[in-house]
Amino acid sequence: MSTSLSTPPATGRQAAADASPVAAPAATRPPRAPGGRRRRIGLRVLALGVLYLLWELTARAAGNPTFIPSPAAVWDQLVLTSTTHDGIRGYSGHLLIEHLAVSLRRILIGSLIGVGGGLLLGVGMGTVSWIRVVVEPVVTFVRALPPLAYFSLFIIWFGIDETPKLWLLSIAALPPVAVATASAVYSAPTELVEAARALGAGRWQVVRDVVLPSAQPEIFTGIRLAVGIAYSSVVAAETINGVPGIGGMVRDAQRYSQTDVVVLGLFAIGLSGLLIDALLRTAENRLIPWRGRA
Repeated sequence: MSTSLSTPPATGRQAAADASPVAAPAATRPPRAPGGRRRRIGLRVLALGVLYLLWELTARAAGNPTFIPSPAAVWDQLVLTSTTHDGIRGYSGHLLIEHLAVSLRRILIGSLIGVGGGLLLGVGMGTVSWIRVVVEPVVTFVRALPPLAYFSLFIIWFGIDETPKLWLLSIAALPPVAVATASAVYSAPTELVEAARALGAGRWQVVRDVVLPSAQPEIFTGIRLAVGIAYSSVVAAETINGVPGIGGMVRDAQRYSQTDVVVLGLFAIGLSGLLIDALLRTAENRLIPWRGRA
């Protein structure tokens, strides 16, 4: 005599969770070569050394610090803008770290608003056809506009305080997230969606438990692009009443031909951008451990 074990039918939420790609165990990545990390670090250090040497040689060949400042001149400005000398505190009364902190706060707030709006629009465009037909051309239109094109409107509408700057960074960060989310949601694995529906999952249960988990890698890529665009737009956002702010500092130094301060500001923006991108990549590896695995 043979016996069989039967399980009760799964609910919609349980069925969608079972069909989600997150439930499947992820294969481990192949181990890296023992000396691979040291080799990458060595190559990066070598590349930085070559770039420094080229910069130094180019500055000496030009012989014009206003055109190409030397690394030593930029270092001197780093010291001057980070301390108080002869009663002058930093640059325009604010230390370099304070300029950078104000800009990072603006970028953080603008990116959060833009990413949140982009996620909502992206999910709507990827799941509801009429929303995609109506909203997609608007998102594409805004994505094609340079930030300065609509910053003038924000100045007229909201004045010269914080509001237009945050609006600019938010609008700049929204399209990449919306486009990436809509594409990922629309291209969700059909077999997983059909399996979840066959097991009784509702429409929004499928979106929440199947579509969004499978779309997370592309969504994170859109978020990284959005933060990068917000970084590149901060100088434009701080052209008007941007001090304190790293973009305002760069803009003010440009007016007085202080090229060494301009280069220092660019380094501050670029290095902080690398740090933020590294943090996003770390979060991506933690939250999406199955990305890139078979």
